[in-house]
Amino acid sequence: MQTYLVTAAAALAAAAVALLLVEVVHRVTRRLGRRSLLMTELTEHSHRSFQVAATVLAVQLAVRFTTRYAVGSPWRQLVLHALVLALIAAAAWLVASLLVVAEDTALARFRVDVPNNRHARRVRTQVVLLRRLTIAVIVVLALGVMLMTFPAVRGIGAGVLTSAGVVGVVAALAAQSLLGNVFAGLQLAFSDAVRLDDVVVVEGEWGRIEELTLSYVVVQIWDDRRLILPTSYFTSTPFQNWTRTEAAVLGTAEFDLDWAIPVQAMREELRRLCEGTELWDGRVCVLQVTDATGGLVKVRALVSAADAGSLWDLRCLVREHLVAWVRDQRPTALPRLRAEVGDTAGSPPWQAVQPRRPVRRLPDTDVPDDARVFGGSDDGEARSEAFVGREEHADARR
Repeated sequence: MQTYLVTAAAALAAAAVALLLVEVVHRVTRRLGRRSLLMTELTEHSHRSFQVAATVLAVQLAVRFTTRYAVGSPWRQLVLHALVLALIAAAAWLVASLLVVAEDTALARFRVDVPNNRHARRVRTQVVLLRRLTIAVIVVLALGVMLMTFPAVRGIGAGVLTSAGVVGVVAALAAQSLLGNVFAGLQLAFSDAVRLDDVVVVEGEWGRIEELTLSYVVVQIWDDRRLILPTSYFTSTPFQNWTRTEAAVLGTAEFDLDWAIPVQAMREELRRLCEGTELWDGRVCVLQVTDATGGLVKVRALVSAADAGSLWDLRCLVREHLVAWVRDQRPTALPRLRAEVGDTAGSPPWQAVQPRRPVRRLPDTDVPDDARVFGGSDDGEARSEAFVGREEHADARR
């Protein structure tokens, strides 16, 4: 009975010493953390796991050295085996927390609260997926090591190895969809096709990437709904990524109007509107007639904004303002249907014949910049070179 009490007292003393040492290390690390981000992350994420691992290790050593009198007894083997299992679990927790600390320290160098955060979002996506993968690997390895501590599991190891080929084929067939999503998640993380906070259009819905895991992707729709898609969707189905290269995007607002619409006056009104709102980023403000069939002309306003949210509000503002401008300032340009009743053999007496006037063609230099999408401004020239090519674009100008 006395030996048992000695073992219990030694275990408690070892646990107390371990907790005391861990607390001293924690206070020193926290004091140093005022000047180091790494130390701060260690005190926040690794304190509990280090505390548990140190305590279990101290208790395990104390029990092992104070129970030599009971070598070979079942209760000693059972207690030591339980402590070994606890030590493996605590060590896995400690390693996982250290990896999280390293990843958070690396992520702190890349800010995502800045306008041009494409590279930061890419690194964040890769680190988050690697974190999930490494934690999963650590858990699997820890479970494997814990199982190998059982003699029965070690005894059947040879049989498992001989049938590994058949089991591997069956497991691969059974988990084909799961493995496909896992590899698709890794492909998305390192191919830069999609990142966290990217603005995308999928399944006809406009939203941003809220969460990206190894098996599924969460898209936050603009009206706060959530669209859950498997990661393999983004590697096998076309989708729109509005912020792959930069956050600035272009958008359109189209109008069906009568042929009487003064296009230049409407173009100048669009320019005044864009220059008077903070939603416009100053890059593109173009108004063109893109179609003239069916008794109406289709007028398209092309504008740019710094991000997708600002572009949406700017497009709505352009529609509202130009609709009100046409209604109040140019009511004759509102859409209308015309019907002419008369003898087709001759002109009706009430039909006025407009005198013919010479048509003056404007040279290319007289076309304003806001009437061109591919040319005029610096941004238009760059867009023209992207779709035509530098050499062909230069030959066309000559």
